[in-house]
Amino acid sequence: MSKVLLIDDDVELVGMFQEYLTQEGFDARAVHDGESGAAEALTGLYAIAILDVMMPRMNGLETLRRIRAGSNLPILMLTARGDDTDRIVGLELGADDYVTKPCTPRELTARIRAILRRAQAVPHDASGLAPLTVGQLTMWPEQRRVAWAGAHLELTSTEFNLLEVLVRHAGKPVSKNQLSELGLGRPMARFDRNIDVHLSSLRRKLGSLADGRSCLQTVYRLGYQLIKE
Repeated sequence: MSKVLLIDDDVELVGMFQEYLTQEGFDARAVHDGESGAAEALTGLYAIAILDVMMPRMNGLETLRRIRAGSNLPILMLTARGDDTDRIVGLELGADDYVTKPCTPRELTARIRAILRRAQAVPHDASGLAPLTVGQLTMWPEQRRVAWAGAHLELTSTEFNLLEVLVRHAGKPVSKNQLSELGLGRPMARFDRNIDVHLSSLRRKLGSLADGRSCLQTVYRLGYQLIKE
């Protein structure tokens, strides 16, 4: 049973989410302020945290920053409809995805399942146990571990998922729609900036090629490509 942490000061809304998640087989716990939420998230007891942006004592973005300083726990942000700034900042700080409020318990649960499905995916065949190598980049999918030139890289769950898709298609462009389907577990919505923000973060974390270029390139009108040297 996956443990879900709900961090939101709207007691009535969280109660509804908690009841629905419990019916769907999750073990859901709720806290109602950012400081308590960050402390609870860092206990290591949870599979995912659902984090609202607008909260007392410590807002959601600061809470996210505190959690990311000590954990790669998958985090789904709850943001106000039309508030693109909070969404982009949240993704840049390491959120895995976001859902806009108001949302239904069913929609929230579907997004949670999509994130957990990718975060907990384990290869079923022997070939999946072998590391994936592209130039100086090496991935161990079964261990969800990545290294560049032998040095470990700290990636969020979603960054890992997207990078794995690019590694498996190294040398070929991958569209944003494909990246969303394979990396986020959902179709890309209209005006969705998720992929762009996550790939920008990956660029900062990955090393450069011998000629100084980023190993992760944008291919005009086609998507993104991991350069295969």
